[in-house]
Amino acid sequence: MHGKIFNNDNIDRQQFLLLLQNTINRYDWYCHAYCLMDNHYHLLIETNTPTLSKGMKYLNGTYTQYFNRQHQRVGHVFQGRFKAILVQKDAYLFELARYIALNPVRAQMVRSARAWRWSSYRATAGYEKTLPV
Repeated sequence: MHGKIFNNDNIDRQQFLLLLQNTINRYDWYCHAYCLMDNHYHLLIETNTPTLSKGMKYLNGTYTQYFNRQHQRVGHVFQGRFKAILVQKDAYLFELARYIALNPVRAQMVRSARAWRWSSYRATAGYEKTLPV
Protein backbone atom coordinates (compact mmCIF):
# COMPACT_ATOMS: atom_id res chain seq x y z
CA MET A 1 0.00 0.00 0.00
CA HIS A 2 1.27 3.44 -0.83
CA GLY A 3 0.46 6.20 1.61
CA LYS A 4 -0.54 6.21 5.23
CA ILE A 5 -0.74 3.07 7.33
CA PHE A 6 -1.98 5.08 10.32
CA ASN A 7 -4.97 7.43 10.12
CA ASN A 8 -4.86 11.02 11.32
CA ASP A 9 -7.40 10.28 14.07
CA ASN A 10 -4.74 8.19 15.86
CA ILE A 11 -7.07 5.23 16.46
CA ASP A 12 -4.94 3.13 14.12
CA ARG A 13 -1.77 4.09 16.00
CA GLN A 14 -3.37 3.18 19.34
CA GLN A 15 -4.46 -0.16 17.92
CA PHE A 16 -0.97 -0.80 16.54
CA LEU A 17 0.61 -0.09 19.95
CA LEU A 18 -1.81 -2.52 21.62
CA LEU A 19 -0.94 -5.13 19.03
CA LEU A 20 2.78 -4.40 19.47
CA GLN A 21 2.45 -4.94 23.23
CA ASN A 22 0.67 -8.23 22.57
CA THR A 23 3.40 -9.28 20.12
CA ILE A 24 6.16 -8.35 22.59
CA ASN A 25 4.52 -10.50 25.26
CA ARG A 26 3.71 -13.37 22.92
CA TYR A 27 7.21 -13.65 21.44
CA ASP A 28 9.20 -12.68 24.55
CA TRP A 29 10.73 -9.56 23.00
CA TYR A 30 12.20 -6.50 24.65
CA CYS A 31 11.42 -3.19 22.93
CA HIS A 32 14.25 -0.65 23.31
CA ALA A 33 12.61 1.96 21.08
CA TYR A 34 9.77 2.51 18.64
CA CYS A 35 8.39 5.29 16.48
CA LEU A 36 5.18 5.29 14.44
CA MET A 37 5.33 7.54 11.40
CA ASP A 38 2.49 8.08 8.91
CA ASN A 39 3.56 5.50 6.35
CA HIS A 40 5.97 3.24 8.27
CA TYR A 41 7.25 2.43 11.72
CA HIS A 42 10.58 1.73 13.40
CA LEU A 43 11.20 -0.84 16.13
CA LEU A 44 14.37 -1.59 18.06
CA ILE A 45 13.65 -5.08 19.36
CA GLU A 46 15.76 -7.52 21.34
CA THR A 47 14.81 -11.18 21.10
CA ASN A 48 15.72 -13.90 23.58
CA THR A 49 14.88 -16.67 21.13
CA PRO A 50 14.86 -16.69 17.31
CA THR A 51 11.28 -15.41 16.97
CA LEU A 52 11.77 -12.18 15.04
CA SER A 53 10.41 -13.41 11.70
CA LYS A 54 7.42 -15.15 13.28
CA GLY A 55 6.66 -12.15 15.45
CA MET A 56 6.91 -9.66 12.61
CA LYS A 57 4.65 -11.84 10.48
CA TYR A 58 2.13 -11.88 13.33
CA LEU A 59 2.42 -8.12 13.97
CA ASN A 60 2.15 -7.02 10.34
CA GLY A 61 -0.42 -9.66 9.40
CA THR A 62 -2.71 -8.95 12.34
CA TYR A 63 -2.44 -5.19 11.84
CA THR A 64 -3.22 -5.62 8.12
CA GLN A 65 -6.38 -7.56 9.00
CA TYR A 66 -7.43 -4.83 11.45
CA PHE A 67 -6.61 -1.99 9.03
CA ASN A 68 -8.42 -3.57 6.09
CA ARG A 69 -11.51 -4.31 8.20
CA GLN A 70 -11.51 -0.82 9.71
CA HIS A 71 -11.13 0.95 6.36
CA GLN A 72 -13.07 -1.46 4.10
CA ARG A 73 -9.94 -2.36 2.13
CA VAL A 74 -8.30 -5.51 0.85
CA GLY A 75 -4.71 -6.43 0.14
CA HIS A 76 -1.33 -5.57 1.57
CA VAL A 77 -0.72 -2.71 3.96
CA PHE A 78 3.06 -3.19 4.22
CA GLN A 79 5.35 -3.46 1.22
CA GLY A 80 7.98 -6.15 1.22
CA ARG A 81 9.77 -7.82 4.09
CA PHE A 82 10.81 -5.93 7.20
CA LYS A 83 14.42 -4.78 7.50
CA ALA A 84 16.40 -6.36 10.32
CA ILE A 85 19.87 -5.41 11.51
CA LEU A 86 21.89 -7.43 14.01
CA VAL A 87 23.17 -5.08 16.73
CA GLN A 88 26.22 -6.36 18.57
CA LYS A 89 27.62 -3.22 20.22
CA ASP A 90 25.96 -0.92 22.75
CA ALA A 91 27.19 2.18 20.92
CA TYR A 92 25.29 1.11 17.79
CA LEU A 93 22.21 0.31 19.89
CA PHE A 94 22.22 3.89 21.21
CA GLU A 95 22.77 5.28 17.71
CA LEU A 96 19.76 3.33 16.40
CA ALA A 97 17.59 4.47 19.33
CA ARG A 98 18.57 8.07 18.59
CA TYR A 99 17.84 7.61 14.87
CA ILE A 100 14.40 6.21 15.71
CA ALA A 101 13.57 8.99 18.19
CA LEU A 102 14.61 11.74 15.75
CA ASN A 103 12.75 10.31 12.74
CA PRO A 104 9.70 12.64 13.06
CA VAL A 105 12.03 15.62 13.57
CA ARG A 106 13.99 14.81 10.39
CA ALA A 107 10.65 14.43 8.57
CA GLN A 108 9.69 17.91 9.82
CA MET A 109 6.57 16.59 11.52
CA VAL A 110 7.60 18.11 14.87
CA ARG A 111 10.37 20.40 16.11
CA SER A 112 11.58 18.08 18.87
CA ALA A 113 11.39 14.36 19.59
CA ARG A 114 9.56 15.17 22.82
CA ALA A 115 6.66 16.61 20.82
CA TRP A 116 5.98 13.35 18.92
CA ARG A 117 3.39 11.35 20.84
CA TRP A 118 3.89 8.13 18.88
CA SER A 119 7.43 7.32 19.94
CA SER A 120 9.14 5.78 22.94
CA TYR A 121 11.28 8.90 23.34
CA ARG A 122 9.16 10.66 25.98
CA ALA A 123 9.23 7.65 28.29
CA THR A 124 12.92 6.99 27.65
CA ALA A 125 13.79 10.62 28.44
CA GLY A 126 11.71 10.56 31.63
CA TYR A 127 8.81 12.77 30.48
CA GLU A 128 6.33 9.89 30.90
CA LYS A 129 6.28 7.21 33.57
CA THR A 130 6.36 4.09 31.39
CA LEU A 131 6.51 3.03 27.80
CA PRO A 132 3.05 2.29 26.41
CA VAL A 133 4.49 -0.97 25.08
